[in-house]
Amino acid sequence: MKFVCAPTLDTDRLRLRSYQREDFEHFAKLYASPRSRFVDGPVSRSTAWFLFAAGAGRWPLVGYGGWAVDRLADHACVGIVSLNYPINQSEERELGWLLWESYEGNGYAVEAASAARKFAFEELGWAALVSYIATDNDRSIRLAERMGASKDHDATKRADPKTVVYRHHPKNADLRSRGSHRSPR
Repeated sequence: MKFVCAPTLDTDRLRLRSYQREDFEHFAKLYASPRSRFVDGPVSRSTAWFLFAAGAGRWPLVGYGGWAVDRLADHACVGIVSLNYPINQSEERELGWLLWESYEGNGYAVEAASAARKFAFEELGWAALVSYIATDNDRSIRLAERMGASKDHDATKRADPKTVVYRHHPKNADLRSRGSHRSPR
């Protein structure tokens, strides 16, 4: 099943939607800050633009990609989640997440990432999904564990030595996610 644009997914508190031009300012700010060290940053504004555009542009090319995450209560963009399979960078399909700093600590990341994971397993039919996490990124490690992902010691041995691999299991795909698929393919 191939999606030509990011489908809209709703959870109890969030909406995962296609990137919009206005989302870039949040993205660029994060990628210019020291907080981006876990995602190969900091980078220049122009490099941030290419990364942002790549997340949006994967949908028509390969049928998956990134979502901006809005809080339903006030439509504030709180971060992004994405499904990735960069064949030149990783061995497996990946689930990633970034929250803008002022929105951390509210459970938004686990809610959005759980909805994206559920979509990967149920809508795309993926049998496997991992998250590549920097070994010193304690918050993301705790988030992966909260989602029921388990450390894959064998995959970690093959990964970058500064990376730990967490494996997401299809049986956990509906945890904390009542995401509904709402938009056309």
